[in-house]
Amino acid sequence: MAAPRLSLDAYERGVTAGDRAVLGRAITLVESTRPSDRELARDLLARLAPRAGNAVRVGITGIPGAGKSTLIDALGTHLTAELGERVAVLAVDPSSERSGGSILGDKTRMARLAVDPRAFIRPSPAAGTLGGVAQRTRETMLLCEAAGFSVVLVETVGVGQSETLVAKMTDFFLVLMIAGAGDQLQGIKRGLMELADLVAINKADGDGVSRARRAATEYRAALRLLFPPAHAWQPQVVTVSALEGTGVADLWAEVLRHREQALASGALVARRATQARRWMWDLVDDGLREAFRADPGVAAAVGELEAAVGAGQLLPTSAAETLLARFLATTQGGDA
Repeated sequence: MAAPRLSLDAYERGVTAGDRAVLGRAITLVESTRPSDRELARDLLARLAPRAGNAVRVGITGIPGAGKSTLIDALGTHLTAELGERVAVLAVDPSSERSGGSILGDKTRMARLAVDPRAFIRPSPAAGTLGGVAQRTRETMLLCEAAGFSVVLVETVGVGQSETLVAKMTDFFLVLMIAGAGDQLQGIKRGLMELADLVAINKADGDGVSRARRAATEYRAALRLLFPPAHAWQPQVVTVSALEGTGVADLWAEVLRHREQALASGALVARRATQARRWMWDLVDDGLREAFRADPGVAAAVGELEAAVGAGQLLPTSAAETLLARFLATTQGGDA
Protein backbone atom coordinates (compact mmCIF):
# COMPACT_ATOMS: atom_id res chain seq x y z
CA MET A 1 0.00 0.00 0.00
CA ALA A 2 1.42 3.39 -1.02
CA ALA A 3 2.19 5.89 1.71
CA PRO A 4 -0.22 8.84 1.85
CA ARG A 5 0.91 12.12 0.35
CA LEU A 6 2.51 14.66 2.61
CA SER A 7 1.54 18.31 2.73
CA LEU A 8 3.45 20.79 0.60
CA ASP A 9 5.15 22.21 3.71
CA ALA A 10 6.11 18.72 4.91
CA TYR A 11 7.67 17.84 1.57
CA GLU A 12 9.61 21.11 1.57
CA ARG A 13 10.85 20.70 5.14
CA GLY A 14 11.88 17.10 4.60
CA VAL A 15 13.73 17.67 1.34
CA THR A 16 15.60 20.76 2.53
CA ALA A 17 16.56 18.91 5.73
CA GLY A 18 18.08 16.15 3.62
CA ASP A 19 15.60 13.53 4.84
CA ARG A 20 16.23 10.66 2.43
CA ALA A 21 12.83 9.06 3.00
CA VAL A 22 11.00 12.30 2.22
CA LEU A 23 13.28 12.91 -0.77
CA GLY A 24 12.35 9.50 -2.14
CA ARG A 25 8.65 10.26 -1.68
CA ALA A 26 9.09 13.67 -3.33
CA ILE A 27 10.69 11.99 -6.36
CA THR A 28 7.78 9.54 -6.51
CA LEU A 29 5.47 12.56 -6.42
CA VAL A 30 7.13 14.28 -9.39
CA GLU A 31 7.14 11.00 -11.32
CA SER A 32 3.40 10.57 -10.82
CA THR A 33 1.04 11.20 -13.72
CA ARG A 34 -2.02 11.90 -11.52
CA PRO A 35 -3.25 15.49 -12.08
CA SER A 36 -3.46 16.21 -8.34
CA ASP A 37 0.09 14.94 -7.85
CA ARG A 38 1.36 16.95 -10.78
CA GLU A 39 -0.12 20.13 -9.29
CA LEU A 40 1.46 19.48 -5.90
CA ALA A 41 4.78 18.57 -7.55
CA ARG A 42 4.75 21.82 -9.53
CA ASP A 43 4.25 23.85 -6.35
CA LEU A 44 6.99 21.91 -4.56
CA LEU A 45 9.48 22.40 -7.40
CA ALA A 46 8.73 26.14 -7.46
CA ARG A 47 9.51 26.39 -3.75
CA LEU A 48 12.71 24.34 -3.98
CA ALA A 49 14.13 25.83 -7.18
CA PRO A 50 16.01 28.67 -5.39
CA ARG A 51 17.93 26.04 -3.38
CA ALA A 52 18.97 24.08 -6.47
CA GLY A 53 21.49 24.64 -9.24
CA ASN A 54 24.79 24.50 -7.36
CA ALA A 55 25.63 20.83 -7.84
CA VAL A 56 28.07 19.39 -10.37
CA ARG A 57 25.89 17.49 -12.86
CA VAL A 58 27.66 14.66 -14.68
CA GLY A 59 26.13 12.38 -17.29
CA ILE A 60 27.73 8.95 -17.66
CA THR A 61 27.25 6.54 -20.53
CA GLY A 62 29.13 3.68 -22.12
CA ILE A 63 28.82 0.54 -24.14
CA PRO A 64 27.16 -2.45 -22.43
CA GLY A 65 29.68 -4.21 -20.23
CA ALA A 66 31.92 -1.18 -19.86
CA GLY A 67 31.32 -1.14 -16.12
CA LYS A 68 29.31 2.07 -15.67
CA SER A 69 27.74 1.10 -12.36
CA THR A 70 31.03 -0.21 -10.97
CA LEU A 71 32.77 3.02 -11.96
CA ILE A 72 30.03 5.11 -10.36
CA ASP A 73 30.42 3.09 -7.17
CA ALA A 74 34.18 3.77 -7.16
CA LEU A 75 33.82 7.43 -8.15
CA GLY A 76 31.00 8.11 -5.72
CA THR A 77 32.90 6.49 -2.85
CA HIS A 78 35.96 8.59 -3.70
CA LEU A 79 33.83 11.75 -3.65
CA THR A 80 32.12 10.98 -0.35
CA ALA A 81 35.06 9.46 1.54
CA GLU A 82 37.99 11.50 0.22
CA LEU A 83 36.40 14.82 -0.73
CA GLY A 84 33.44 15.01 1.64
CA GLU A 85 30.88 15.45 -1.13
CA ARG A 86 27.26 14.32 -0.98
CA VAL A 87 26.48 12.31 -4.09
CA ALA A 88 23.13 11.53 -5.73
CA VAL A 89 23.03 8.85 -8.42
CA LEU A 90 20.12 8.78 -10.84
CA ALA A 91 20.39 5.39 -12.49
CA VAL A 92 17.92 5.07 -15.35
CA ASP A 93 17.20 1.36 -15.11
CA PRO A 94 16.13 -1.03 -17.90
CA SER A 95 12.47 -1.92 -17.58
CA SER A 96 10.60 -5.15 -17.88
CA GLU A 97 8.87 -5.43 -21.24
CA ARG A 98 6.05 -7.36 -19.58
CA SER A 99 5.27 -5.27 -16.50
CA GLY A 100 7.11 -2.02 -17.16
CA GLY A 101 8.78 -2.38 -13.77
CA SER A 102 12.38 -1.45 -13.09
CA ILE A 103 14.81 -4.35 -12.99
CA LEU A 104 16.87 -2.41 -10.42
CA GLY A 105 20.13 -4.16 -11.18
CA ASP A 106 22.23 -1.00 -10.92
CA LYS A 107 21.81 -0.59 -7.19
CA THR A 108 23.18 -4.08 -6.54
CA ARG A 109 26.32 -3.15 -8.49
CA MET A 110 26.90 -0.08 -6.30
CA ALA A 111 27.40 -1.99 -3.08
CA ARG A 112 29.42 0.68 -1.25
CA LEU A 113 27.32 3.65 -2.29
CA ALA A 114 24.11 1.81 -1.47
CA VAL A 115 25.04 1.87 2.23
CA ASP A 116 26.90 5.20 2.21
CA PRO A 117 25.07 7.79 4.36
CA ARG A 118 26.44 10.57 2.12
CA ALA A 119 25.02 8.99 -1.04
CA PHE A 120 21.55 8.56 -2.48
CA ILE A 121 20.76 6.16 -5.33
CA ARG A 122 17.51 6.39 -7.24
CA PRO A 123 16.90 3.74 -9.90
CA SER A 124 14.07 4.80 -12.21
CA PRO A 125 12.32 2.54 -14.73
CA ALA A 126 12.90 3.57 -18.33
CA ALA A 127 9.64 2.21 -19.76
CA GLY A 128 7.91 4.49 -22.21
CA THR A 129 10.69 7.05 -22.45
CA LEU A 130 13.07 7.84 -25.26
CA GLY A 131 16.17 5.67 -25.18
CA GLY A 132 15.89 5.03 -21.46
CA VAL A 133 15.90 8.53 -19.99
CA ALA A 134 13.35 8.73 -17.20
CA GLN A 135 10.74 11.34 -18.02
CA ARG A 136 11.26 13.36 -14.84
CA THR A 137 15.06 13.23 -14.57
CA ARG A 138 15.37 17.02 -14.58
CA GLU A 139 12.89 17.40 -11.75
CA THR A 140 14.66 14.68 -9.78
CA MET A 141 18.00 16.48 -10.19
CA LEU A 142 16.43 19.65 -8.82
CA LEU A 143 15.06 17.81 -5.78
CA CYS A 144 18.44 16.18 -5.06
CA GLU A 145 20.22 19.52 -5.28
CA ALA A 146 17.67 21.13 -2.96
CA ALA A 147 18.33 18.27 -0.53
CA GLY A 148 21.98 19.29 -0.37
CA PHE A 149 23.65 16.86 -2.74
CA SER A 150 26.69 18.55 -4.26
CA VAL A 151 27.25 16.05 -7.08
CA VAL A 152 24.56 14.48 -9.25
CA LEU A 153 25.58 11.55 -11.46
CA VAL A 154 23.11 10.49 -14.18
CA GLU A 155 23.76 7.02 -15.56
CA THR A 156 22.07 6.05 -18.82
CA VAL A 157 20.99 2.57 -19.86
CA GLY A 158 23.47 2.35 -22.74
CA VAL A 159 24.54 3.83 -26.03
CA GLY A 160 21.53 5.22 -27.86
CA GLN A 161 19.35 8.28 -28.30
CA SER A 162 19.19 8.84 -24.55
CA GLU A 163 22.81 9.95 -24.53
CA THR A 164 21.97 13.13 -26.43
CA LEU A 165 19.23 13.94 -23.92
CA VAL A 166 21.44 13.34 -20.88
CA ALA A 167 24.28 15.39 -22.38
CA LYS A 168 21.81 18.25 -22.78
CA MET A 169 20.72 18.21 -19.14
CA THR A 170 24.12 17.87 -17.44
CA ASP A 171 27.26 20.02 -17.14
CA PHE A 172 29.74 17.33 -18.10
CA PHE A 173 29.38 14.19 -20.21
CA LEU A 174 31.58 11.15 -19.59
CA VAL A 175 31.79 8.32 -22.11
CA LEU A 176 33.09 5.05 -20.68
CA MET A 177 34.78 2.57 -23.02
CA ILE A 178 36.79 -0.64 -22.71
CA ALA A 179 39.65 -2.04 -24.74
CA GLY A 180 39.26 -5.23 -26.73
CA ALA A 181 35.64 -4.65 -27.73
CA GLY A 182 36.38 -4.94 -31.44
CA ASP A 183 38.13 -2.41 -33.63
CA GLN A 184 38.41 0.69 -31.44
CA LEU A 185 37.95 3.30 -34.14
CA GLN A 186 35.29 1.36 -35.98
CA GLY A 187 33.35 1.13 -32.72
CA ILE A 188 33.28 4.90 -32.25
CA LYS A 189 29.96 6.54 -32.97
CA ARG A 190 30.85 9.98 -34.22
CA GLY A 191 27.75 11.57 -32.74
CA LEU A 192 28.44 10.07 -29.32
CA MET A 193 32.07 11.09 -29.29
CA GLU A 194 31.13 14.64 -30.26
CA LEU A 195 29.11 14.81 -27.04
CA ALA A 196 31.99 13.61 -24.85
CA ASP A 197 33.77 15.96 -22.48
CA LEU A 198 35.92 13.05 -21.34
CA VAL A 199 36.52 9.49 -22.51
CA ALA A 200 37.55 6.97 -19.85
CA ILE A 201 38.95 3.57 -20.77
CA ASN A 202 37.90 1.20 -18.01
CA LYS A 203 39.35 -2.14 -16.87
CA ALA A 204 42.93 -0.86 -16.93
CA ASP A 205 44.03 -3.50 -14.45
CA GLY A 206 45.96 -6.76 -14.56
CA ASP A 207 46.53 -7.93 -18.11
CA GLY A 208 44.25 -5.17 -19.37
CA VAL A 209 46.58 -2.27 -18.58
CA SER A 210 48.51 -2.37 -21.86
CA ARG A 211 45.31 -2.86 -23.90
CA ALA A 212 43.68 0.11 -22.16
CA ARG A 213 46.70 2.30 -22.88
CA ARG A 214 46.68 1.37 -26.57
CA ALA A 215 42.96 2.05 -26.76
CA ALA A 216 43.48 5.42 -25.07
CA THR A 217 46.05 6.38 -27.72
CA GLU A 218 43.60 5.50 -30.49
CA TYR A 219 40.78 7.48 -28.91
CA ARG A 220 43.02 10.52 -28.43
CA ALA A 221 43.85 10.45 -32.12
CA ALA A 222 40.16 10.20 -33.00
CA LEU A 223 39.22 13.08 -30.72
CA ARG A 224 41.88 15.31 -32.27
CA LEU A 225 40.12 14.83 -35.60
CA LEU A 226 36.74 15.72 -34.10
CA PHE A 227 37.80 18.74 -32.03
CA PRO A 228 40.05 21.37 -33.64
CA PRO A 229 42.69 23.10 -31.46
CA ALA A 230 40.54 26.25 -31.30
CA HIS A 231 37.68 24.35 -29.63
CA ALA A 232 36.87 25.81 -26.20
CA TRP A 233 37.32 22.47 -24.41
CA GLN A 234 39.60 19.70 -25.62
CA PRO A 235 38.15 16.36 -24.43
CA GLN A 236 40.76 14.20 -22.74
CA VAL A 237 41.18 10.43 -22.48
CA VAL A 238 42.06 8.72 -19.21
CA THR A 239 42.46 5.11 -18.19
CA VAL A 240 40.77 3.83 -15.05
CA SER A 241 40.12 0.66 -13.14
CA ALA A 242 36.70 0.82 -11.53
CA LEU A 243 37.50 -2.50 -9.85
CA GLU A 244 40.69 -1.23 -8.18
CA GLY A 245 39.78 2.46 -8.01
CA THR A 246 42.90 3.58 -9.87
CA GLY A 247 42.59 6.61 -12.12
CA VAL A 248 39.34 7.74 -10.49
CA ALA A 249 40.95 10.79 -8.85
CA ASP A 250 42.44 11.84 -12.19
CA LEU A 251 39.05 11.43 -13.83
CA TRP A 252 37.40 13.72 -11.28
CA ALA A 253 40.22 16.24 -11.66
CA GLU A 254 39.25 16.55 -15.33
CA VAL A 255 35.62 17.17 -14.35
CA LEU A 256 36.69 19.97 -12.00
CA ARG A 257 39.09 21.44 -14.56
CA HIS A 258 36.24 21.57 -17.09
CA ARG A 259 33.94 23.20 -14.52
CA GLU A 260 36.52 25.83 -13.57
CA GLN A 261 37.04 26.70 -17.23
CA ALA A 262 33.29 26.80 -17.92
CA LEU A 263 32.67 29.05 -14.92
CA ALA A 264 35.46 31.43 -15.88
CA SER A 265 34.31 31.75 -19.49
CA GLY A 266 30.60 31.98 -18.72
CA ALA A 267 29.97 28.76 -20.66
CA LEU A 268 28.34 27.03 -17.69
CA VAL A 269 25.81 29.83 -17.17
CA ALA A 270 25.03 29.84 -20.89
CA ARG A 271 24.68 26.04 -20.93
CA ARG A 272 22.30 26.05 -17.97
CA ALA A 273 20.21 28.80 -19.62
CA THR A 274 19.95 26.78 -22.81
CA GLN A 275 18.97 23.71 -20.79
CA ALA A 276 16.22 25.67 -18.98
CA ARG A 277 14.73 26.84 -22.29
CA ARG A 278 14.89 23.32 -23.69
CA TRP A 279 13.21 21.98 -20.55
CA MET A 280 10.38 24.48 -21.04
CA TRP A 281 9.77 23.37 -24.61
CA ASP A 282 10.00 19.69 -23.70
CA LEU A 283 7.25 20.25 -21.14
CA VAL A 284 5.19 22.07 -23.76
CA ASP A 285 5.65 19.10 -26.11
CA ASP A 286 4.64 16.67 -23.35
CA GLY A 287 1.57 18.72 -22.52
CA LEU A 288 0.48 18.95 -26.14
CA ARG A 289 0.93 15.22 -26.60
CA GLU A 290 -1.20 14.49 -23.54
CA ALA A 291 -3.88 16.96 -24.65
CA PHE A 292 -3.88 15.46 -28.13
CA ARG A 293 -4.41 11.91 -26.89
CA ALA A 294 -7.11 13.03 -24.44
CA ASP A 295 -9.06 14.94 -27.08
CA PRO A 296 -12.52 13.32 -27.60
CA GLY A 297 -12.38 13.73 -31.37
CA VAL A 298 -8.98 12.09 -31.56
CA ALA A 299 -9.99 9.32 -29.17
CA ALA A 300 -13.10 8.54 -31.23
CA ALA A 301 -11.13 8.12 -34.45
CA VAL A 302 -7.79 6.73 -33.41
CA GLY A 303 -8.81 3.06 -33.16
CA GLU A 304 -10.30 2.92 -36.65
CA LEU A 305 -7.40 4.86 -38.18
CA GLU A 306 -4.76 2.70 -36.48
CA ALA A 307 -6.49 -0.43 -37.80
CA ALA A 308 -6.60 0.99 -41.32
CA VAL A 309 -2.92 1.93 -41.19
CA GLY A 310 -1.97 -1.48 -39.83
CA ALA A 311 -3.91 -3.21 -42.60
CA GLY A 312 -2.23 -1.12 -45.26
CA GLN A 313 -5.51 0.52 -46.25
CA LEU A 314 -4.45 4.03 -45.29
CA LEU A 315 -1.15 5.86 -45.37
CA PRO A 316 0.21 6.95 -41.98
CA THR A 317 0.51 10.49 -43.34
CA SER A 318 -3.20 10.63 -44.16
CA ALA A 319 -4.17 9.18 -40.78
CA ALA A 320 -1.97 11.68 -38.96
CA GLU A 321 -3.46 14.58 -40.90
CA THR A 322 -6.96 13.39 -40.01
CA LEU A 323 -6.15 13.16 -36.31
CA LEU A 324 -4.46 16.55 -36.28
CA ALA A 325 -7.41 18.12 -38.08
CA ARG A 326 -9.78 16.73 -35.45
CA PHE A 327 -7.60 18.05 -32.63
CA LEU A 328 -7.26 21.50 -34.19
CA ALA A 329 -10.99 21.68 -34.80
CA THR A 330 -11.54 21.15 -31.08
CA THR A 331 -8.91 23.64 -29.91
CA GLN A 332 -9.82 26.35 -32.39
CA GLY A 333 -13.48 26.03 -31.63
CA GLY A 334 -13.04 26.17 -27.84
CA ASP A 335 -12.36 29.03 -25.49
CA ALA A 336 -8.85 30.47 -25.45
